[in-house]
Amino acid sequence: MTTENTAVVGVRSAEEAFTALDELDARCRPFTDYEQGLLEAYRWAVGARTAAPVTAAATAGPLGPCRAQLLAECQAAAVALRTEAGRTGAARVADAERMLGLYTGLAWLCGHHDDRP
Repeated sequence: MTTENTAVVGVRSAEEAFTALDELDARCRPFTDYEQGLLEAYRWAVGARTAAPVTAAATAGPLGPCRAQLLAECQAAAVALRTEAGRTGAARVADAERMLGLYTGLAWLCGHHDDRP
């Protein structure tokens, strides 16, 4: 349960978000395209990146994106995933895997599912 003094990232506590980022970042490299997407989502959500990973929009909050921007970016990732389905070739697969990682990470932060990717 969060209180007014607890920092949140979407619907997750800041501690949960930073733990997800730290544990993923500690994995052996090279990262898969999916893991790259997750890293981009988490880094942006905790304020380590200023531009949104899908839309490149500037971060709205002083320490990271606000919940509305997280939700909008999650929706943009879902749209991009559908768009990628029409492309062919190896680049499409890499882009689709990265976008799936972005979407999954953002969806978890927004509370669309409970299991952390």
